[in-house]
Amino acid sequence: MGKIILEYLDGNRIYVCTKCHIHISNYKSRISKNFRGGIGQAFLFEKGINYHVGQPEDKDLMTGKHIVQDVICNGCNKVIGWKYVLRIIKAYRESEKYKEGKIIIERHYIRRIKWS
Repeated sequence: MGKIILEYLDGNRIYVCTKCHIHISNYKSRISKNFRGGIGQAFLFEKGINYHVGQPEDKDLMTGKHIVQDVICNGCNKVIGWKYVLRIIKAYRESEKYKEGKIIIERHYIRRIKWS
């Protein structure tokens, strides 16, 4: 594996990894905070940085069956959430299609900086 180049976000309202403190996303990219992860509240983001994904797998989540990939922090290599995989064919449930390509980060694994 080559050298990992970390990115940093400009401005305020940044979410960082609680373990290694690298930037993950920002307030503007947050779509919703009404999600549940394995250990509590989770946020849905349009996009993020400084992460890579695991292999796609079928998972039964609270809203039904989804194809997801683990979201893994590039700084500390910890699983911090998951990404909904884009499907070439229809989503299992059409009402859940808006999540495809988005990422969920569990609140436990991120904290806010520059929030004033």
